[in-house]
Amino acid sequence: MLRNRLGLVLVTALTPAIWGTTYLVTTELLPPGRPLLAAVLRALPAGLLLVALTRRLPQGSWWWRALVLGALNIGVFFALLFVGAYRLPGGVAATVGAVQPLLVALLSAGLLGERLTVRTMVAAVAGVAGVSLLVLRADARLDALGVAAALGGAAVMAAGVVLSKRWQSPAPLLATTGWQLVAGGLLLVPVALAVEGAPLATLSGANLAGYAYLSLVGAALAYALWFRGLRALSATKVTFLGLLSPVVATALGWIVLGQELTAAQALGAVVVLAALVAAQLQPSRRRRAAAAPPVPAKERRRAAAAVPPEQPEQPELAGKAT
Repeated sequence: MLRNRLGLVLVTALTPAIWGTTYLVTTELLPPGRPLLAAVLRALPAGLLLVALTRRLPQGSWWWRALVLGALNIGVFFALLFVGAYRLPGGVAATVGAVQPLLVALLSAGLLGERLTVRTMVAAVAGVAGVSLLVLRADARLDALGVAAALGGAAVMAAGVVLSKRWQSPAPLLATTGWQLVAGGLLLVPVALAVEGAPLATLSGANLAGYAYLSLVGAALAYALWFRGLRALSATKVTFLGLLSPVVATALGWIVLGQELTAAQALGAVVVLAALVAAQLQPSRRRRAAAAPPVPAKERRRAAAAVPPEQPEQPELAGKAT
């Protein structure tokens, strides 16, 4: 049981690790100044591919649920992320976005009935502190609209994560993932056209490779693993794994791009990983029993009455045939 859960956590952690490669792919392979085009080409083709493979369309209430989840997890989230990234230094945007585990923990307590523990709160605060050490710079400037957009992005994705856990789709995982990617991608199309204009007429081989990676790996594979983790694990625990993204992005910048890695950044990475591990720990059996609500006396009597009385053991007959 414990081994299976650990394996599921590690597989789910691949998603934020993949998302952490987005900065490197964007700066090295994609055309500059087109983040919304990248968001559309990341979500929409991946969603259409998954829908085509599964051959499943939403039914009943899942038409509007898929639209809501696609907007929260992808469409609105990407748009707010774009505004925050353009109006704030990357370190500030990432630090503000790191409040997402705390928001998910609060929403999960209200909508999913998950217990809000002191350890979760401390781990969430430590995660924000660790990310700030990892990516924040002393000369970072603040912009009210940018901070509001970054905070709004964290809030809408937190709501999307919690609702994804609350609304359990009867359809296969890949189909549900495809619906959300299509919905989010379609919502982004008019925004991208209004802000960035028509798509580029020509793309280089490097551009095509970058878009293909973001769509097939960064969206189709990553979101499928993410939603798979949400189906089996606590929404709060899954969201804490998202803190891996800035760690991976910083590590790749140091290893691949030759960027400087300071002692403060190394300390920040350690703090983030410690917060992530602390959030994944299961409470002891004694603590779970202490946290469980007491059983009313009437229920205890009813349960006792439902158990048949133990029959006395019958003596073996002396003349029993052999």
